[in-house]
Amino acid sequence: MRSSLGERVFYVINYLLLALLGLTCLLPFIHIVAVSLSERGAVESGHVFLWPVGFQFTAYSFFFEGTPALRALKNSAIITIGGVLLSMAATILAAYPLSRPYLVGRRFMLLAMVFTMLFSGGIIPTYIVVKNLGLINSYWSLWLVGLVSTYNMLLMRSYFENIPREIDESARMDGSGEFTLLTRIILPLSMPIIATLALFYGVGYWNSFMHVLMYINQSDMQNFTVVVQAVLKSNDMLVNAANDMQDQQKLTNEMIRAVGVVFMVVPMLMIYPFLQKYFVKGVMLGSIKG
Repeated sequence: MRSSLGERVFYVINYLLLALLGLTCLLPFIHIVAVSLSERGAVESGHVFLWPVGFQFTAYSFFFEGTPALRALKNSAIITIGGVLLSMAATILAAYPLSRPYLVGRRFMLLAMVFTMLFSGGIIPTYIVVKNLGLINSYWSLWLVGLVSTYNMLLMRSYFENIPREIDESARMDGSGEFTLLTRIILPLSMPIIATLALFYGVGYWNSFMHVLMYINQSDMQNFTVVVQAVLKSNDMLVNAANDMQDQQKLTNEMIRAVGVVFMVVPMLMIYPFLQKYFVKGVMLGSIKG
């Protein structure tokens, strides 16, 4: 059916607003990348906008040679991969029984979990519990504290509930138990929500900051977010501490800051395209039922 004039005007305005919104997110990041790759004179004079001026990698080489960034990247990868695996396993094991109508006490357990969205344990009590468990300076303190997000669990539970019951009944008639039903029937049908929640958890663990500051005191165990924050606070010292005077003359605080921001964002941007085809579908299907 042909669109009316009013509808076409509406679509044009929508596209313009969405394009403008997208540019407000994209242009600052492109500028940051350009600054990180430009020479010092161009950055200080403000001639860098969206394209590097005097293309060079001095800030990148200094950032990784003069800071513990590589070790911190490895720590971030360990925290993120381990956290995503544990959180996804726990979320699935919580969401699946709560999606079954025959679970005794299902409503009470569901309300108990929703209650934690309104009232949390608090920072200090949580810290005391983690300390008494001997988990300080252990990545388990990060993984266990944020093991299950109630919001994510509700999304997955809703997705499981939307899978037709006839599939369950057919599998049971063939002799499938709960474990076989979950691993061979339900999970393969739930890839959109699994990919979506894995991305949610991955972004959360990759950007962990407060929990790492609270529970990880050893500097060689801290993640990239904390190291970048330390670099941003002390980049004056880093530039002044450069052993190579030639490199020192090529660097500014802004260039080093830009490198840190680029490496904070790029890993998640690299993963997102692989999960994009599941992302919207997973969120929409998981939110159909409350």
